[in-house]
Amino acid sequence: MVGASSDPFFQAMKVGAQAEATAEGAKLIFQGDATTYSPATQIPIFNQVLAQKPSGIALAPTDPTALQNAMTQAKSANVPILNVDSSVSDLGGAVSFITGDNSQGGSVAADTMAKAIGYKAGGSYQVVVGLTSATASTNVARLKGFQDQIAAKYPGIKIVATGYSQSNPTTANTNISNWLTAYPKLNGIFAIDGTNAQGASSALQAKGLDGKVALIGYDAYKTNVDLIKKGVFTALIAQDPAQEGKLAVQTLIKAVKSGTTGIDKAVTLPNIVLDSSTSAADLTKYTYVQTAG
Repeated sequence: MVGASSDPFFQAMKVGAQAEATAEGAKLIFQGDATTYSPATQIPIFNQVLAQKPSGIALAPTDPTALQNAMTQAKSANVPILNVDSSVSDLGGAVSFITGDNSQGGSVAADTMAKAIGYKAGGSYQVVVGLTSATASTNVARLKGFQDQIAAKYPGIKIVATGYSQSNPTTANTNISNWLTAYPKLNGIFAIDGTNAQGASSALQAKGLDGKVALIGYDAYKTNVDLIKKGVFTALIAQDPAQEGKLAVQTLIKAVKSGTTGIDKAVTLPNIVLDSSTSAADLTKYTYVQTAG
């Protein structure tokens, strides 16, 4: 159960989950609103899924508070439930929480940004941050990691604007386009997830500013990876959504068959930074898979 199911990140997660389900002889039901990342659309779909009485649920909540009741509902129905990618506020009822290292991702984005803009002590620099949600745990952790690293090491960098797209690249494009106009001396953009990275890259290219404004993006969509060599992206922070999906199914099956004893309550997967120095083989390796094979 995900947010915007057409997002290449979640499609890669589906590939990993399906491969594991097939290997285990289980049936995977992959659900989520196709394009909208919002609890308003996710909650009714969750209720429909729970009514089908599945053996287990892997939930990527779109909001940590709004989806908290979903955890309670699943527990009341004796359906094992875990969180994957994002989380609810209280994970007490979750079998496990499987995600990437979002805080570290934000921190390394700050380091990469500082290097890209030629940061020097005493200088003054402007950056903006494009997000999907103000509350999704992934976005919150990445933003905090970015802000904390800037405060600790790069006090000359000022975040002059943040904006939200609800996982819609067109909205992200509009946000970035407006900021490029409002801040003509803008040094850099941190696009905190894949859809914001898509919107930011198209906005920069439309204004002829690719390669002139540093763009640090998240998520190795193929379209994003292709733009590294073209100089549009300074760097991309790649996660491993297929592995998250695989581990989610693997963990739920273990919980159903043997109970939760011995299951790790928290699993954090490392990130990989991709840039123009990354080999072609590694760019291919870390690009999010969209089909099995």
